[in-house]
Amino acid sequence: MSSTRLTLFISYAHEDEPFRRDIEKHLAALRREGLVEDWHDRMIKAGQEWQKEIHSNLDRSHIILLLISPDFIASNYCNEVEVKRSMQRHEMGTARVIPVLLRPTDWQGAPFSQLQAIPTNALPISEWKGRGAAFVDVVQHLR
Repeated sequence: MSSTRLTLFISYAHEDEPFRRDIEKHLAALRREGLVEDWHDRMIKAGQEWQKEIHSNLDRSHIILLLISPDFIASNYCNEVEVKRSMQRHEMGTARVIPVLLRPTDWQGAPFSQLQAIPTNALPISEWKGRGAAFVDVVQHLR
């Protein structure tokens, strides 16, 4: 295992779970190389305190992926808890926040609107001719 392994926190609206699963699959090569360890809320085990687990993993992550969609923008929890803490950490320089555009969304007024988004040219994954190519592009940016 590489000593430079980075932890990724994936923040997303549950309506976008199929996108989150696809990103997770495409991160497999980076995980195998020991470059990343990713975490999302579906990894919370029975009996664990979900809010405590989310906060703990959010606070220890080096990179925070915000999976942007209309559902993400509409989610009070994503915005009031995860985005708020993510941007605090980003501004302190203790984490890097990366918006990943899933579907066309008006996000220009969001706290993260000044950050460079991926995939390339900020073209949402759903708008790519081949979604597989879009996910590969996202992973290449992370690499």
